[in-house]
Amino acid sequence: MTGYTVLLSAPYIIPSLERFKPLFEKYGIDLILPKVVERLVEEELLKYAGQFDGAICGDDQYTARVLEACAPRLKVISKWGTGIDSIDAEAAARFGVKIYRTLNAFTLPVADTVLGCILAFARRLPWMYAEVKSGQWAKLPAKALHECALGVVGVGNVGKAVVRRARAFGMTVLGNDIVEIDHVFIAETGIRMINLETLLADSDFVSLNCDLNPTSFHLMNMQTLAQMKPTAVLINTARGPVVDEDALAIALQSGKIAGAALDVFETEPLPDDSPLKKMDNVLLAPHNANSSPAAWERVHWNTIHNLLSGLGIPDTNLMTPQ
Repeated sequence: MTGYTVLLSAPYIIPSLERFKPLFEKYGIDLILPKVVERLVEEELLKYAGQFDGAICGDDQYTARVLEACAPRLKVISKWGTGIDSIDAEAAARFGVKIYRTLNAFTLPVADTVLGCILAFARRLPWMYAEVKSGQWAKLPAKALHECALGVVGVGNVGKAVVRRARAFGMTVLGNDIVEIDHVFIAETGIRMINLETLLADSDFVSLNCDLNPTSFHLMNMQTLAQMKPTAVLINTARGPVVDEDALAIALQSGKIAGAALDVFETEPLPDDSPLKKMDNVLLAPHNANSSPAAWERVHWNTIHNLLSGLGIPDTNLMTPQ
């Protein structure tokens, strides 16, 4: 028996928790299970400060203030998923808290979602379906993907998967990243790496697939949105704060851009008074581009494995799916 206590607040694993409780019991781990919808904010986490040795979290706000309050007892944060922008990594290092995550966890389902959004807008599918169901027989004009250019902002794992899918449809693909992209990938896909201003001006669709960091916060703002074509569509499956939502709403309402497909938002869940909810040229989803039960299962097990590793518990008998 280890006598460890773990704060478990990752929304995706909670519905499956009964399957994993025997495993935690086997290793003598007690669980604290707070009520959580999307994430725990700083004030909510502070209520549990000093009560837990490890954490399995979603996008909870582990700020410097939280980490200091949880030290020295807190030893490890195991993130369910890939992005750790909500965890102050510098403060975690300062207070001796190890951070684990599952790299490349949802690359393929997120890339599929991006292509789904592109197809929805290019082929006008949601709008045609709605017209017919309302009794109309309007043949809305649509585009074939080989006629379109896609700009991919952030050519990491997800960005590369998006590029490969877009090229399979015959799209012209433009890319932008703050790091140099492997020349082999460039030769393989024919992607043209250019500066952001040119990418925005030349793309019919712009897919945001970058990490959230100081260089990408509000990357899409009044100025950059104005650089896009008035017929272009913005797709964000990365992180909400990459887009200035107030500026986006203005751009959509004024016709500066033609549409947007958003899976992530600056505040989640998206507030009821968001003007985006009232716009016919916007597709909205509940931060669910990662949807894949098979991928979720792999992340469940890897997140638990990471937690045990961070607590120094051998898990050689941990049965993980192949």
